[in-house]
Amino acid sequence: MKLRCIAVDDEPLSLKIIEKYAADLPQLDLLATCGKAFEAMEELRRRPIDLMFLDINMPKLSGISLLKSLEKQPLVIFTTAYPEYAVEGFELEAVDYLLKPFSLERFIKAVNRAADRLATSATPTPPRPEFLMVKADKKLYKVDFQDISYLEAYGDYVKIFTKDKMLLTKERLNTVEQQLPPVQFFRIHRSYIVALSAIEFIEGNTVKVGKEKLPISENLKEALIDSLKKRS
Repeated sequence: MKLRCIAVDDEPLSLKIIEKYAADLPQLDLLATCGKAFEAMEELRRRPIDLMFLDINMPKLSGISLLKSLEKQPLVIFTTAYPEYAVEGFELEAVDYLLKPFSLERFIKAVNRAADRLATSATPTPPRPEFLMVKADKKLYKVDFQDISYLEAYGDYVKIFTKDKMLLTKERLNTVEQQLPPVQFFRIHRSYIVALSAIEFIEGNTVKVGKEKLPISENLKEALIDSLKKRS
């Protein structure tokens, strides 16, 4: 089983070293490198992450503050040049604490600890459903994920656009988003979630889905393109 991981560090060289080490370990799937804590928050929101390599001393939001802000925390290996943070790091139940500069051997030891912890905590989970149950028009609809083109926030409601109809359901977009598989859907804007398979093209800060052109938030465009590339 591969560990889905991200690396968070404001030093490009440190990220390059982690990328290099991770490439040598088949049990790691390094999905993203983030130069800022806020970029990491977006990655953690978009998809499940098993392990985070996290620098502590970063501008605006430290690694420790980032970790404390997360409701659902992945396993964490702290990476830092400051040994005085070690005690607080372990109090946050970090898997390990790598003091820069660290060797490949020390990196492997930390990763093995993370893999062991994940293996002992893993429990079987039921298969995820491949559809939404949606209340609309005084009926309960079963809507297959593959039939959804996009979703639009509409006040306290959500419009769900499928291949042949639109359903208006009294739900918040955030609530519906939690039920959607992140490998199939992407939130391109605070008001829109699109099915990646339904995207025809990207033009400027818009995306073509069916007959509609939907807005893309500027800070999400690059991540959207990356998600589309991974599906190809």
